[in-house]
This record gives sequence, C-alpha cells and structure tokens, in this order.
Amino acid sequence: MKAPMVPIAKRVRAYCAPVDRTSETPTWFDPSVAFNFDAPPAPWIALGDVANLKRAASSKVTAMLAGAQGAVAGQFRASLEAEVAFDFLQWGKLQMALAGGSQHTNVLATNGAGSSGMGNPALPPVAVLAGSSASELVLGAGAVNAFNAGDMVACDVDYQQQTGYIGSPVAAYVRDPANVNRDRDYLRRVTFNVARVASVTATSLELAQPLVGGAPATGAQAQKVVAFADREGGSFFQEWSMLFALEPESGGQVCFYYPRMQACAPAAESVVKCDSYETSALHAVMTALPVKDPVDGEQVVCYRAYWPVATADVY
Repeated sequence: MKAPMVPIAKRVRAYCAPVDRTSETPTWFDPSVAFNFDAPPAPWIALGDVANLKRAASSKVTAMLAGAQGAVAGQFRASLEAEVAFDFLQWGKLQMALAGGSQHTNVLATNGAGSSGMGNPALPPVAVLAGSSASELVLGAGAVNAFNAGDMVACDVDYQQQTGYIGSPVAAYVRDPANVNRDRDYLRRVTFNVARVASVTATSLELAQPLVGGAPATGAQAQKVVAFADREGGSFFQEWSMLFALEPESGGQVCFYYPRMQACAPAAESVVKCDSYETSALHAVMTALPVKDPVDGEQVVCYRAYWPVATADVY
C-alpha cells in the first residue's frame, strides 16, 4: 500500500449553486480552476459539514446479444440514474430547502392579525434604494428603524402576477396568480435572498452574509423574517448543482460533483449523538438529473475528481 495514494478525509463538506430551471443549465464545476473550499467562488455557497454520505449509482447496463447462440456482442446503458443520501449537520434556509425538496417559506413578520398560518398579512415592506449591494441594503434615514441588528431580512421585488419559475434564485413555480391570492409579498415569502442584519447604520442595513441572489433588483423591497418553514407536499421540486468535497488529511483531494440534483424523499431528520445530548440532523435524499457534457455531448449525472498529492504515483 502506497500511503500517498490513500485519500484520508477529516470530514465531508457540501456546497450548492443555482440551476437555470428554464434552460436546465447547471453551475459548472471546473476541476482545473482553483476552488477555495473555505471561501467558495460565487455562485457556489457553502452548506457546512454533512455526515453519512452515501452515493448509489443505479444505472442499468444491458447486454447486446448476437449470433445464433445469443452471445454478448457489446453493452449499452439502458438507464442513467444516481442517488445521494446524507445528513446536514447544520440547520439553515438552504439546508432545509434542499433536504425538504419542496417549496420553502420565509415566515414574514406580522402585526399578529389574521389566521391563515404562514400566509398571514405581513408588515409593510420597505423600499430598497439605489446603491444597495448583496451585502448592504440602503433604505434611507428613518426607514432603517423598522429593523434591528440580529433581524433576518428578505429582499425581493413585489409579486406582479407572473407565472412560471419565480424567485431569486428560483424558489417556486406559479401556474395561476389566483393560487397565491395575488399576494404582493409572495416573492419575499419564498425568495432565497435572505440574510441576517449584522448592523444598522443611519441609512442602511449591513448584512452578515451576502444575498444568495446577488444585488437587489430595481424595485426590490425588504421585509423582516422571523422563521423558516417547509412543508410535505406540493408540486415544486428544489433543484441545485451540488458539490461534495472530502477535506483531505492525506493522500489528496476527492470531490463528487452533481450538476443537477433534486430531492426525491420526504423531509426527515436523523438523530446525531453528541456526548450525553442528541441533536436532529436534516436527512436528505437526492436524485441526479442528466446533463449534456460540453466536451463530447454525452449524457452524464455525476463527475468524480481526484487531485493527488505531489508525492503520489500516478498509478
């Protein structure tokens, strides 16, 4: 056994990036380009550590028979399938959305009136002004008083009764505006453009993390978020590009890249023991969707990459 050729990992780290749902175009991961796993390049987002990573390729290979005796003359792939199961060790909006798979909701702050669950009338939004960025929301003097450091805030445009995929990035699918009661705040209820307010200046909100969807669009507004919620059911499926990286202790770096992944199991939790305590991890089961490899046009569902250490033999 050649020690430099034995990858030993400390932990498994997960990352996601948006998929263009209309064109089914993933965020590509290029192994030839340096990737800082501690500060991943946009649009990749770090999701923290995962446990119990299990990869299962269930593609079916069928033999081609020829001759009077039906001898095997070749093989072909009759189906192309892959599935991944793992546990998110951290809870957050993206982790819940990916593990739950269906539409994910920002619970907007209300004045306590109403009785329609997470769809209660929300407090009025605050206009986001020019000069805002993914890390700073300019609201203007006085308007910032609606928020405090430590608050969570959702930032997106008003819902204008559009149909199809909506959100920044895609967060829901609307077939008929009547289904969502033509709710002005609907986009902010489902958007992934959510962050924690780190500090409040005289005119703006400084965010602890940049907005997933980037700088606010023209006409965007901000609303306070008090919680996150998902649900079992519905017709929408989350879809993201996924990257799993084994943090190396020795023997080189190993990564598994899935261009298009959708959740394929109901929301569930796994019990993780820590000393005398127990915690719940978000259990995710995802299926890989095929993409066309830009190199040769072949249909693929997953890439496995290995970077040997400098002292390792090639084989």
